[in-house]
Amino acid sequence: MIPIRFRTGRGGKRRLSTRILANQLLILALTGLIGFVLFAFAQRSELDRSYEQRALAIARTTAAEPQIKRAMEDGGGGDVVQTVAERIRRASGASYVVVIDLHGIRHSHPLPALIGEPVAEPVIAKDGRAHVGTDQGATGRSANAKAPLYGPSGALAGEVSVGMPEHDVLGELWRELPTFGLYATIATAIGAAAASLLARRLKRTTFGLELEEIACLLQDREAMLHGIREGVVAFAPDGRITVVNDEARRLLGLGTGLGHRLEEMLPDGRLRRALDGTLTGTDVSVLTDDHCLVVNRMPVTLHGRELGAVVTVRDRTELVGLLRELDSVRGLTDALRAQQHEFTNRMHTLAGLLDIGEHESAYEYAIETARSGQALTEAVRRHIGNPLLVGLIVAKTTVAAERGVRVVLTDDSALGDDPPHLHRLLTIVGNLLDNAIDATAEAPPGDGGRRIRLTLVESDELIFVRVADSGPGIAPGTAQSIFEDGWSTRPERGTARRGLGLALVHRLVQRHGGTITVGEGPGAVFTVVLPRPDAASTTELPQLTTVLPTGGDPR
Repeated sequence: MIPIRFRTGRGGKRRLSTRILANQLLILALTGLIGFVLFAFAQRSELDRSYEQRALAIARTTAAEPQIKRAMEDGGGGDVVQTVAERIRRASGASYVVVIDLHGIRHSHPLPALIGEPVAEPVIAKDGRAHVGTDQGATGRSANAKAPLYGPSGALAGEVSVGMPEHDVLGELWRELPTFGLYATIATAIGAAAASLLARRLKRTTFGLELEEIACLLQDREAMLHGIREGVVAFAPDGRITVVNDEARRLLGLGTGLGHRLEEMLPDGRLRRALDGTLTGTDVSVLTDDHCLVVNRMPVTLHGRELGAVVTVRDRTELVGLLRELDSVRGLTDALRAQQHEFTNRMHTLAGLLDIGEHESAYEYAIETARSGQALTEAVRRHIGNPLLVGLIVAKTTVAAERGVRVVLTDDSALGDDPPHLHRLLTIVGNLLDNAIDATAEAPPGDGGRRIRLTLVESDELIFVRVADSGPGIAPGTAQSIFEDGWSTRPERGTARRGLGLALVHRLVQRHGGTITVGEGPGAVFTVVLPRPDAASTTELPQLTTVLPTGGDPR
């Protein structure tokens, strides 16, 4: 079996992988830039909080200075407060250290001209708590902290306001930003490499197809699957159904089988084994309750990778029926030609007797010839009342006689004028007799010659059918497999496909609650038992019973 292989081409001005990679790189660059900016703002806020805490620590240290506490509680202090505050400012690197009394008057400031001047905002440290924030003061923008100032007696005497210069915060931020930029660049490079790998993997996954080609393939696939008159089922490598068209659902009865395994949808049998690849070969014939199917399974590979399998299912019910009917007509024509040849020989004998004047002998010969044909029919009529079955048995007996086989209806046979399962009996008896005739005609004659024994018995509970031949019989170990679709020991003949007759009989018997058995060894013996149907179950046979005309070759 030759696996299906795909050849992929390149379409479009820009490849799908290139477009995806470019878009991913653009997204990475934008997200990296946005992240960098957000991180810079976050770091700026963190630095602001850090410098505000440093300013608060300086303010608390200044507020705890004994000289400043005594001077502020005494109501002034002259140059002491300015001197100490400036010393602390220069030592800490602060932008300003301003000591303010409860009236909002400055007692220290980097700009001496502002000493003794009131501040613009109220003294917020009167609540006894520290406050931090940013301040646009006389020395510029700075991170500001204000701490309450208490005198030696513990009474609130004012507040200390300290500011850290903004350029220190920005300088610290600019010193850290290159490191952040390096991290962002590395992250973007890693993202670009990952995007490139993802684009390559996507290219392999889509077999190098572009977006437009994928869209066209999808449209073509849907049009093809639902437009053809063959069933199509696709399987993934793990055996799950990935594609099933409407015709496959109709022929196989899968329903909504997408995503399921065959063992979840179909019982064990020839159909499931043909679909899952257990049965190999081309044009595997499968017989279902309603259809005669031909199944082909093809593995699918691409670039040496297994992608699963595609199964096509064709409905050959009508075609096989017509071919077998044609083959049956050909067999009947051969039988009529043989009978015509025999009739011609008898007429020549009769004419010869008349020419030589043996009129009495000619009369007796004609009477004997006429009676021999009626004797067979009357012998069958004594046991079988239904004319259709009588005609079938007589015809089969005549065909068998032309091939050197004798068909004998046993003495214990008894069937009424209107037996139950009549149409089923015609199919069962016709196919079993055809099997027996073929097997016996090619076997060497035994002690009793080539002979077939047919038994038909009708009782109050069941219908009993037995066909025993003197052929080679069934090989050991094949008693069950002979009822499978396509099983045959004989090569194909003409237009007829062998291996369906016994499968049809077996399915027909089981469908109506009966049993069929076969004995192994020299001379095959097929036994069929059908229960009598209720009045409500006497329905017509399904269309499948027309696949094998009773005059065809069931093997």
